[in-house]
Amino acid sequence: MESPTLAAWVGDLEGFTGHQWQRRPAVFTPETLASPFDLDELDAAFDGGLLRTPYLEMVRSDKVTVPPDAYTTSRVVNGTTHHGFADRGKVVALLNSGATLLLRCVDQWHRPTGDLVARLSEELGRRVEAFFFVTPAGAQGLAVHRDDADVFVLQAAGRKTWYVHDAPAVADWSLGELPDDEHSPLLLRGVLEPGSVLYVPRGFAHRAVGAGGLSAHLSLTIRDISLQDLRTALEQQLSEGLDLPARPLGEAAIADACATLIDHVRARLDTIGPEDLRLAARAAQARRPAAATSAETLAETARNWEDGGPGTRRAGLAPVSRTWRKLRDAARTTR
Repeated sequence: MESPTLAAWVGDLEGFTGHQWQRRPAVFTPETLASPFDLDELDAAFDGGLLRTPYLEMVRSDKVTVPPDAYTTSRVVNGTTHHGFADRGKVVALLNSGATLLLRCVDQWHRPTGDLVARLSEELGRRVEAFFFVTPAGAQGLAVHRDDADVFVLQAAGRKTWYVHDAPAVADWSLGELPDDEHSPLLLRGVLEPGSVLYVPRGFAHRAVGAGGLSAHLSLTIRDISLQDLRTALEQQLSEGLDLPARPLGEAAIADACATLIDHVRARLDTIGPEDLRLAARAAQARRPAAATSAETLAETARNWEDGGPGTRRAGLAPVSRTWRKLRDAARTTR
């Protein structure tokens, strides 16, 4: 595992890989750490006016569902009513009553977080997602639960007490809240301060309680291979090089397709090893971040359009800016 990003968080990357990764939880205090998303960025998202469900959610650990209209508002756009826009006043009121604010997939709509996620995903060869939690002191957003991902927690504000329990006792374990009759041993109890990093291995049960101030943290979930990922990768590997009609016509053609498919799969199985399957599943499961320069920005498009650069005008039409100037000047002369 080579990851400059993780090395900045955990310090001794070799020691972390050998003793903690997917084995034990741990708390780290790097010399410098700044979550790309914090309460100021959250305020900016509210101010922007476009934050809405499903990226926004309010939760409680007492299994009481918080309906979306309790923390969102509706707007009329072009005569049509649209629902689910974040209402900061309602959100703050619910925070004061002990609810937790959860922002989903922050990497999809906050560029600095997206950059961090893309970098970490590229370094680890795994799909990474970002979630942001805001919890008042004494409150707990989620009951003790297991996630299907390794999790890094970047504490951004306030203090939060974390409780991390042992791994599942059986291989066929379930996601979500622990059953009432399961009592996994407690492995770690720690209070995260701003700048602290917590690592929770995949499947290890955990919960968090606000310990001081308005606690906020960014959770980076690192997804790993599931049985379904392996099945999908195996199907793709077995189908490689197969040339059959998509809809064989008639019983004879269907029988021939069956025989050809079976022969092809038998031959392919002899060439596929466990490591090949693992690497194929991981490559398919990991999110490949798009290159930052793959799309021209609107500002660049505007500059090229003004300069009359290649690919910036439609055939037979002058650039929009030039056309607009002509129309504007014509309007002025007719006044």
